[in-house]
Amino acid sequence: MYWLPVLVSLIGAAALIEAAQPTPLMSTDEALALPRPAPDLRLDYGPEELNFGELRLPVGKGPFPVVIVIHGGCWLAEYDLGYISALAARLTEAGIATWSIEYRRVGDRGGGWPGSFADVAAAADALRDIAADHHLDPERVAALGHSAGGHLALWLGARPRLDPDDPLRGADPLRVRGVVSLAGITDLAAYSSPEGCGSAVPGLLGGEPSDHPERLTRCSPIAMPHSGIPEILIVGSRDPIVPRSQAESYADHRPDGAVRLIEIEGAGHFELIDPGHASWERVHLAVVSALALEVEPPGR
Repeated sequence: MYWLPVLVSLIGAAALIEAAQPTPLMSTDEALALPRPAPDLRLDYGPEELNFGELRLPVGKGPFPVVIVIHGGCWLAEYDLGYISALAARLTEAGIATWSIEYRRVGDRGGGWPGSFADVAAAADALRDIAADHHLDPERVAALGHSAGGHLALWLGARPRLDPDDPLRGADPLRVRGVVSLAGITDLAAYSSPEGCGSAVPGLLGGEPSDHPERLTRCSPIAMPHSGIPEILIVGSRDPIVPRSQAESYADHRPDGAVRLIEIEGAGHFELIDPGHASWERVHLAVVSALALEVEPPGR
């Protein structure tokens, strides 16, 4: 039986090696396969085919606080708002109305510069028009976005600080209370690359960032004036798509305390939009904070 201690030792070593292996990250295909709960309403906010939003309403009479939910997908036409539906539905179950918006993207007619930004702006402003009929509170609105949508959420928060004559600003832009950016892209110039999601940046800008410095000051969050509202940037420690440096650099360029950076240990890029992941409570509490609400966390 001299071999028994050796066998036990080998089994123990194998178990330790297996335990040390990191949990596989959620893939793009797995994110696209997340549940897609149907919205309560689909409403148009403009004349284009992709000018619509999905409205989800909590139980009760309202008026309800609202989160504008902006999906990502490298700003590309092949990715739509469906994959972020589970997140929107879970927020609504927690008592927060969600306005998940679609918009023209790179590859769509009129997508990219400036159409994608004009659509996001119009979708946000449309909340005022639908608020009364659907018991929404237009004074309690936050923006949340994932990846490229995180970029657009930060842009939406800073939009009122654009030049008053800028058509992307508009005469009376909706002002949100706060922004939650999940794995968001904060610096278009630094993110632009010939590989991965960064290869879509020239399509979004209508050319290389170096050729359009004026556009960067109007649409790259790090180059825009600070929004002056709470901004919460949540990142996964193992995100292979948007590096943590994007959030860190953005926070470093803002006044002390203006940006809250939260890292989810072990998470990748897509875990942050999965209500079934351990990060969900942090995401929910960030939304509550951005809205300045007093809401009990889920499960308590």
